[in-house]
Amino acid sequence: MSEHDDEDFAEATLIQAVENQLAAGEPACVQAVLNKLSLVGYAREDSLEMMALVLADEIDCMLREDRPFDAARYERGLRALPQLPEGSE
Repeated sequence: MSEHDDEDFAEATLIQAVENQLAAGEPACVQAVLNKLSLVGYAREDSLEMMALVLADEIDCMLREDRPFDAARYERGLRALPQLPEGSE
């Protein structure tokens, strides 16, 4: 697997995680953010990609700081969309 394949797999996995959150209705803010992004004109696919980047940012911070998942920080990141977390591409 090339580095590009790894990135594609990671992105697909994160998007699936966001889809799972939407299906479960937890956290509730995930659906609200998707609705907001749709209202301002983003396609569902683009919205999910942005939301996956926020999830990736929280997971990265979690690992870097050796701490548990911070649901409040994740929600703040989601609610800030379409502005992405610093350092996200």
